[in-house]
Amino acid sequence: MSSTFYLKQHDTKPSYAAQLLQDGSAVDLTDATVKFHMGSVIDAPATIVDALTGNVRYDWVAADTEVAGTYKAEFEVTFSDGSIQTFPNQDYLQIVIGEEVA
Repeated sequence: MSSTFYLKQHDTKPSYAAQLLQDGSAVDLTDATVKFHMGSVIDAPATIVDALTGNVRYDWVAADTEVAGTYKAEFEVTFSDGSIQTFPNQDYLQIVIGEEVA
């Protein structure tokens, strides 16, 4: 999982893609749900791209990137048994939204 992701205000591409790993191995997301959290700005569902390889994606909407700044982010997985695990669990993803040229 890359630790810093850059985009500009109002951008909605590219999506933020990540592979969720535990101790170097892919997390099996079969029957799980995943949410993407970015500061107080985003608390929304993420897409599971490939459950067996732990690949997920968050697709931005314009409101997500309205305010320029540096944000902490994470993916939160709820497994079928109700248990919850956050990725990364030792640090945060960093999202940098740069100011657009006005």
